[in-house]
Amino acid sequence: MILFGKLRYKNFLSTGNSWTEINLAEAANTLIIGDNGAGKSTLLDALCFALFGKPFRNINKPQLVNSINRKKMLVEVEFKIGSNEYMVRRGIKPGIFEIHCNGSIQNQDAATKDYQKFLENNILKLNYTSFTQIVILGSSTFVPFMQLSAWRRREIIEDLLDIKVFSIMNILLKDRISNNKENITTIRNEIEILEEKKRLQKRYIENLKSDQKGLKEDYKKKLSDSQVTLDSINVKIIKREEEINQLNGLLAKKDVITEEHRQLDNYRTKFKSAVKSTQKEILFYTENVECPTCKQGLDGNFISEIRAKLSTKKDKNETALNKAEHRITTLETKLHGFRCISEKISELREKVNDLVNQRSSLEKYILTVQKDMEKINEKSVDIQAEKIYIDNINNELQQRNNRKKEILNEKSILSVCGEMLKDRGVKAQIIKQYIPVMNKLINKYLTSMDFFVEFEIDEEFNETIKSRHRDNFKYSSFSEGEKMRIDLALLLTWRAIAKMKNSTNTNLLILDEVFDASLDNSGCEDFLKLLYDIGQNTNVFVISHKGDLLQDKFKNVIRFKKVKNFSEMEI
Repeated sequence: MILFGKLRYKNFLSTGNSWTEINLAEAANTLIIGDNGAGKSTLLDALCFALFGKPFRNINKPQLVNSINRKKMLVEVEFKIGSNEYMVRRGIKPGIFEIHCNGSIQNQDAATKDYQKFLENNILKLNYTSFTQIVILGSSTFVPFMQLSAWRRREIIEDLLDIKVFSIMNILLKDRISNNKENITTIRNEIEILEEKKRLQKRYIENLKSDQKGLKEDYKKKLSDSQVTLDSINVKIIKREEEINQLNGLLAKKDVITEEHRQLDNYRTKFKSAVKSTQKEILFYTENVECPTCKQGLDGNFISEIRAKLSTKKDKNETALNKAEHRITTLETKLHGFRCISEKISELREKVNDLVNQRSSLEKYILTVQKDMEKINEKSVDIQAEKIYIDNINNELQQRNNRKKEILNEKSILSVCGEMLKDRGVKAQIIKQYIPVMNKLINKYLTSMDFFVEFEIDEEFNETIKSRHRDNFKYSSFSEGEKMRIDLALLLTWRAIAKMKNSTNTNLLILDEVFDASLDNSGCEDFLKLLYDIGQNTNVFVISHKGDLLQDKFKNVIRFKKVKNFSEMEI
């Protein structure tokens, strides 16, 4: 279990040169309040930056440094795993990245990227995505589990169940299979060459007893035919290489198009969000004729003007979204073409490899025939010595055939291992055992929040949601408040599963403006009950604007405020 202790930071975002220190293990539940821009969510960004080198929100790294002091940004987080006490220190201007264990700094000889991998794989045992699914539920850049792609969902579940090692084993196995395939090709070629040598040697011995003149002519013809075949193979190799070079030329723009596709996909997400936000504003001015804050009536002309501007903004975003969708479709068609070209290149390379093997065998055969012709030119020939040569070939053949059996046996074993390590193999069986537990927990938490549906995820992590009347729904069918209940239930379920496995179990749970977004008063009360029932060894932090409503429901309250453009903390 990861037991987080103290988090401290300075010159981070709006924080000044004095340390801001938060004891993450001090209270069972803590409410964080403050005005907009006071620094409430800085806790999330500081924690994620310290552990993973990037903030929780979508903020560029240079912008993390306080814009007034402009230097000496530093974040430190302390945590304990078992009997080991760790401290991670990370900063900008100057750049700092240190991992301390029991007071001693860990080896920093590795590159920053490898040092980060060491932290995630060997110490934390979880990555940024898994961390934000289990520890943090935020309202900014957080992507709920149900909105992740299938492979990202699988990655999180594999982290939770501590079975990602099977994926690593599968990668290593693929290298073994590739080497085994090359060994099979090599041993078969060697056996073919030895068999050919044996046939030639037997024929050679027989021919020694016949007319040597006719034998010479026969070898000359073999050499001539072999040379013609060799020339033909060389021509084919050159032709295939030219085809490969031409196809590689067609792939020149693959990276550019791939990057454009990625950027457009990001733009598409932003346009969708903008359309949704604008639609929400239009709905507000459609349904409200007075200000909800001051209760003063809104002028009809003002409402019409605002709605007209919002409609124009929505139309522009929808037009941009449609253009992006159209361009993405075009790019996906091109990327499919690139994949076809890559497959064609792989096919041609296999053909070239086969031709090269044929050429190698033929060249060895030609050398053998030439040597045999030299022997024919010698006056005295020891036939008995030639028979011994056949015996030697037979011995070599026996060794090669034994080796072939070993390699083919290894191939069978690797094939079985491959089936076991595929997604439908051992991992599927482990996941299958936990799916009923996950579904039971999810429905338990949903019921606790008065959301009475039957929620199930299958082994491919696709959801089926049924109402009391057995109507089928998808996650996207629900309102934002209902989606939030599902997201909360999933977060608590993943934490419960992690606690069972003791893999990515942690004492920390941070909720960023969850009560300010889509949960109504009833939903807030239900979820607060869940938080109280989570159990010991859990420290819950709730970041909220609803300080007046929630302040008396928490054991500890932290208030952030701006003083002379710097964020300060009051407990």
